[in-house]
Amino acid sequence: MDDDRARELLKAERERIEHALKHRAPEESGDDYEVDAADTASDLYQDELDEGLGDDLREQLAAVQRAEERLAAGTYGLSVQSGEPIPDERLEALPTAELTADEERARER
Repeated sequence: MDDDRARELLKAERERIEHALKHRAPEESGDDYEVDAADTASDLYQDELDEGLGDDLREQLAAVQRAEERLAAGTYGLSVQSGEPIPDERLEALPTAELTADEERARER
């Protein structure tokens, strides 16, 4: 993959993730109301869900950083495991790919 295209894809991915991180936190209403156990349980569930989503987004941002570092080092588009080329189609779909599709499937097993 051409370096300019890789930069463009990684920039778009970084912007998408940063936007999601910035806008994921629920707004506080500031209204005082009677606390209900069901509301509390629902709020706790939502807080845990938001925390998990935030963790996922931060990991995705770290993957973008690693990909940018590989691009700067001239190793972007090569598997970090085997050094084999990652097909451009995979990088278009997943700009932060670190492994070939076969390596990814083997890792998931």
